[in-house]
Amino acid sequence: MATAMQTTTGRGKIEPNVQNPYGSTDVEATETKTLSSAKRLARLAGVFYLFVGIFGGFAEGFVDPGNVITNSGLVRMGVVAHLLDATFFVSVAMTLYILLKHVHKSAARAMLILVALAAGVLSLNAVFQFEALRVAIDTSYATAFGTAGSNSLVLILLDTQHYGTFIAQVFFGLWLVPLGYLAYKSRMFPKALGVVLIVAGACYILDLLAAFLVPELQGAIHSFAVIPAGIIAECSMVLYLLVIGVKNPNPANRIAAAA
Repeated sequence: MATAMQTTTGRGKIEPNVQNPYGSTDVEATETKTLSSAKRLARLAGVFYLFVGIFGGFAEGFVDPGNVITNSGLVRMGVVAHLLDATFFVSVAMTLYILLKHVHKSAARAMLILVALAAGVLSLNAVFQFEALRVAIDTSYATAFGTAGSNSLVLILLDTQHYGTFIAQVFFGLWLVPLGYLAYKSRMFPKALGVVLIVAGACYILDLLAAFLVPELQGAIHSFAVIPAGIIAECSMVLYLLVIGVKNPNPANRIAAAA
């Protein structure tokens, strides 16, 4: 409700003066504080997203579970890296949900659910990898199943972990679609960034389908579609979150509260 104040004109006449209840300075300060909070949230999401890339890249790119006995220490590190990857992945989604839920709450919820499913599958895969290590180094399994049987069990567990990662990729790809939509609609990010995120999500799904339906083409699709799309989209998102945070949105699109 406006506050009426009395002012004296040059003729000595007293007239009411209508002022913003908070004052224009207070409104500007509130908007500045809201934008600053949004930038902090975005940069926090960027830090979490960076950790996802670090731990996920280490677990998938540097850990070779093919010889779990000679690389047992590295395999253990890979299992922990998978669990940290899943933890930070959920943290990214929760932070971005807080930041973007005002744009479209259903899309933000879908993004959060897809990431939770991906993290669950990823964590379960880590269990299979750890069990393969235990079977390989625990002589009681060789005693029970024989050396050949024990080795076969290790291979089965590692194959389960490998193809379970493809299952998780369903959700790794799908979560980029609502994220890209939210980034596009929010005006807090470049529209082009939202588009490439959606394209990257589609490429991940294409890679998954190729792995199960046409495995002879999966390598080529992965090299020429998934890797470029994933690098461009996700690295761009991480860099934008860390360096810029969010663009200055229009007042009508600013979130009422960042947390």
